[in-house]
Amino acid sequence: MADAPHTEPSRRTARAVARSVRDGTYDDAFAPASIAEVWTAVQACRRCDLWRNATQGVAGEGPARAALMFVGEQPGDQEDLAGKPFVGPAGQMFDKALAEAGVPRSETYVTNAVKHFKHEPRGKRRIHAKPNVGEIRACRWWLESERRLVRPKVIVALGATAGRAVFDRPVTVAEDRGHPFDLGDAKGLVTVHPAYLLRLPSQDDRAKAWTLFVADLRAAWELVG
Repeated sequence: MADAPHTEPSRRTARAVARSVRDGTYDDAFAPASIAEVWTAVQACRRCDLWRNATQGVAGEGPARAALMFVGEQPGDQEDLAGKPFVGPAGQMFDKALAEAGVPRSETYVTNAVKHFKHEPRGKRRIHAKPNVGEIRACRWWLESERRLVRPKVIVALGATAGRAVFDRPVTVAEDRGHPFDLGDAKGLVTVHPAYLLRLPSQDDRAKAWTLFVADLRAAWELVG
């Protein structure tokens, strides 16, 4: 049976993990042994300053072993409050597209390039702000830890920010979309972030983008074999 990502480690383990994350070096002192430890450790992460204004860290969700991994940009407002990835409007769009593509979300691992919500206050609202290169690079250690533990066969980057984190280089969706890339132990694909579909101004544009997005998800599932 796959380990649930939200399984709570013991208090002793949680304290040890948090201490290692705060005080040790990331290359040597601490390597998460499970997704549960990733969740615990992300709460204590201070690799960049995004934790200061976030409610909590949000790591990935899915089976401890999943052949297909999806990587988004960062938690949004609702994800930050719920502590779960892809539960807001973009997440609902993502779930609908997965269903149409025939991809069971329960068999995939879904995470983000950056684990804390970056935002700007606008009245009572918290408006999404794009993570910068330094923040993406600082958080890439967590993404690599998830990848090491989950061992996906295919990793799909949802948007350019996710693409930079997955491929460790700048990515242009328009140019790199639809072409499987060799990541060594996995294949990498790039497509749009589901939030992109929500921002399109016309119904025709949304319909075309939806068809392409669903096709990308289906292709990723087929690539898993």
